[in-house]
Amino acid sequence: MVDALIIRAVNGVLRRNSWALQRLQDCAGKTARIECVPVRLAFTVLETGEVASAAAATAPQVTITLTPGLMLRVLARDETVWNDIAVAGDTDFATVINHVWRNLRWDMEEDLARVFGDITAHRMMQTGRTLDQWRAQSFDNLARSFAEYWTEEQPLIARAHDVEHFNRNVDQLRDDLARLEKRIENLLNRA
Repeated sequence: MVDALIIRAVNGVLRRNSWALQRLQDCAGKTARIECVPVRLAFTVLETGEVASAAAATAPQVTITLTPGLMLRVLARDETVWNDIAVAGDTDFATVINHVWRNLRWDMEEDLARVFGDITAHRMMQTGRTLDQWRAQSFDNLARSFAEYWTEEQPLIARAHDVEHFNRNVDQLRDDLARLEKRIENLLNRA
């Protein structure tokens, strides 16, 4: 049942992005399985470029395996997440799926407007953007607080000034040692 809802939503977005349908038409008949514990979704690309739930006995051409943490990064459109996802099988098909996902645009406000009306959908999206900005600012503030705590209160991380001072002292010691070695060498040569 969940698969059917996901497939229906994906097809709705694909229909509004005709380039994606054209790109997927080249993969017609191929099946992909996406595994993210506890969800396993298998779909087959149709001749139209849309997708349908794959038959239970169908062997996938590509299997994309990810953790729930990676799935959150995928949904957040983190560009680097694709380097961490395990892909087995037809890499060309996986590349097409990756390209479509990365470039697919979903007008969420339009879909919400159909259900809740234009004004409510607009306010919902505005609230979502505000919450996302608050989340980003909170994480930034938290990271800064931890960095300050670990450099000032509980020095687990060296301050930039301390690292520069240490590096200057090491350079000075190296130079002094080189001069001492040269003096010893000169004294030994005289004797």
